[in-house]
Amino acid sequence: MRLSLNDPRGRLMAVLTVALSLAVAGCGSISRPDVELARAQAPAHAVLDPFRFAANDEAAGRAFLSAWQVEREALGADGITALAVSGGGANGAYGAGVLVGWTQAGDRPVFDLVTGVSTGALISPFAFLGPTWDESLTAAYRDEDVSRLTSGGWGALSRPSLYSDRSLRALVGKYVDPALLRAIAAEHRRGRRLLVATTNLDAQATILWDMGAIAMAGQAPGQEATAVARFRNVLVASASIPGVFPPVMMQLDETGVGVAEMHVDGGVSTPFVLGPATLTLWTPEGIMRPRDLYVIINGEIEPRRSLTKGATLPILMRSFDTLSKSDLRAHLIAAVAFANRNDARLRYAAIPTALGADSLAFDLDSMRRLFEAGRVAGAEGAAFAEITPETASTPAP
Repeated sequence: MRLSLNDPRGRLMAVLTVALSLAVAGCGSISRPDVELARAQAPAHAVLDPFRFAANDEAAGRAFLSAWQVEREALGADGITALAVSGGGANGAYGAGVLVGWTQAGDRPVFDLVTGVSTGALISPFAFLGPTWDESLTAAYRDEDVSRLTSGGWGALSRPSLYSDRSLRALVGKYVDPALLRAIAAEHRRGRRLLVATTNLDAQATILWDMGAIAMAGQAPGQEATAVARFRNVLVASASIPGVFPPVMMQLDETGVGVAEMHVDGGVSTPFVLGPATLTLWTPEGIMRPRDLYVIINGEIEPRRSLTKGATLPILMRSFDTLSKSDLRAHLIAAVAFANRNDARLRYAAIPTALGADSLAFDLDSMRRLFEAGRVAGAEGAAFAEITPETASTPAP
């Protein structure tokens, strides 16, 4: 595999923005205050602040890690095994299958840290809780309700997206309940961490949500319903593909009527997360040193040759796919550098190009086929590959 740091994000996003703006001009929108009024109304301390931090905020990232280190020291933990699950829409069925197959192989680790982006955010609670939740994970990605996620299109005439988030919220609500939060809170007390990424469009920043902290807050008397609603809201936001599903408005005060931030799919700002972006050059020591790092990529990473049709939509879609793969490879390079500097192993799983994956193919047949392919690869120990400094710059045969 040849990895390249060449990222055409700026050039392509300009083209995409113009094209999409022309396509939906005059359509449904969300009413928001002007910039100055929003600044004036924003609370000094948002009700959400205890549960999140921006990935580009170095001080906040170090504070999170320092508090975690103190807790791990008290618990006698040593070394970190981490799993990052990427975005990918319907392709999340493959990653879910890999986890279930990994359980069947008998060597699935207990992860100290699990992170999720977009569809990876939906997978991450089950990946975090471990094999005893595989049945729920399997059900979620083989659920007939999945096929309804992209039903009733052309809603951009009345809302800022093609589809409503009603079906997505219903699906998340079916599997995220008080029992799941209680289980996550119990693992959080054991010194493990679950993070989910969203993109704050107002700040143009990746926001990392401490889902275990949200679950813990729900264990206080009278706070269960609030925590469940907040947990669901973050997952829906992380999976809200811009233009496909509407953004999620995150209220900053207790009243629920003041200024709100606009959050969308975490994959807009990062394909996966292994740590705060500002700490890429961080070299942890002692109990915080990384040991084994795994990345499940819910998509293809290798180029797939295809003759691109000379029309606007095929050109845009092919360009976006090329951009996504380039971005993934660049992030893997950074992750490999981090792993090598800290004497850790990094392994990744990605969808083979032969499967012909499509991130918007939410039909049951496609998703069940991907799930089964992932399960078989996981069970046979064939899902993960390791990137070394040599293979990172050497073309695949």
